[in-house]
Amino acid sequence: MIQLAEEEIPKINQKNDYAIVAITKHSAEIARKLRGLFPNGDLYYPHKFAKGDEEGLGIQLYDGNVRILLSAIFYKYKGLILFISLGAVVRMIAPLLKDKKIDPAVVVIDDRGKNVISVLSGHLGGANELTREIAALLHANPVITTASDVQQTIAVDLFGSRFGWVWDSEEHLTKVSAAVVNEEPVAIVQESGERSWWLYDHPLPKNIMLYPTILDAIDAKPSGALIITHRLLAPEEKSILQCGIIFRPKVIVIGIGCNRGTSGEEIQSVIEETLLEMGFSSKSIKAICTIDLKKDEEGLLKVVEERKVEFCTYTAKELNEMHIEEPSETVYKYTGAYSVSEAAAKRYLQSDSLVLVKKKSGNVTISVGVLEHKEDYPWQKE
Repeated sequence: MIQLAEEEIPKINQKNDYAIVAITKHSAEIARKLRGLFPNGDLYYPHKFAKGDEEGLGIQLYDGNVRILLSAIFYKYKGLILFISLGAVVRMIAPLLKDKKIDPAVVVIDDRGKNVISVLSGHLGGANELTREIAALLHANPVITTASDVQQTIAVDLFGSRFGWVWDSEEHLTKVSAAVVNEEPVAIVQESGERSWWLYDHPLPKNIMLYPTILDAIDAKPSGALIITHRLLAPEEKSILQCGIIFRPKVIVIGIGCNRGTSGEEIQSVIEETLLEMGFSSKSIKAICTIDLKKDEEGLLKVVEERKVEFCTYTAKELNEMHIEEPSETVYKYTGAYSVSEAAAKRYLQSDSLVLVKKKSGNVTISVGVLEHKEDYPWQKE
């Protein structure tokens, strides 16, 4: 990592998610045009190309070596759009790289704006998507070299990411990705979650097969497997993990009722304990729901923040509109609703079907439901 002396660090006024950097007269002109079309970018170019209107337009001028500028802004922005030659960019950013999970997207554009090249963090960082967007704005040629994009197949490291899916472990990510792009047999088992994950207008490649159960996939002996489920695997199913990745779709809806002042730790413990008893993964929690009287409950807010899930609250009237299997006069006395956890979960799901109607544990009452996605796979529709 390059260490800059304090006097060397240029002043940066970051206002947007992306940085646009140009180093020549021609590219500065194109970069100014791009900034007008792409307002989420901060533009930087050398002071010697100043036109006099930069301050009013929010354009930032710099002096000295662009390498110093890149060192200063590299991890400040979500992505960098660089009007610099590819070779020079590779040399300048090489000492700055840390990990593909945190490295920013880097896109390179030639001096005439003819080619837009995805250089770094194509998938996880979004450089491939950014390349397509910038190329469309400039009427340029997008250059993307990642195998899954070129072959128009599944990008394993991005699978389901637009829906918020997360993987349990990345241990076999490279192995499964290689199986996909090398056209080796790959099994997919989907037990829950959105089904519109296939992004192309042609059928799945022949090497990718859907199986109804994990045991069926195991029998097929695939080179790789993608398992989409909110469920914890049974012992006899775990052998699929030798060549597979589990993706956790956001489908679990938690209804919560609790006494005033209940700690976040107690609520968290009840959620974890309950889901473990049910054989569900807490990584698949989509929403926590309750009555609006609890919208400022510190313990609940802490859990929602830590888990980064939706927090939905409903009025007593809205909760009383739901069919309740176990109405409570005591709950009604204090809240005006005959149920909190059960009704809140049902209200979110817009369904009377819950996996767990109600469980009382200490200061917490919990209900659990699973959001169903029953639509057909897009490529199977007539």
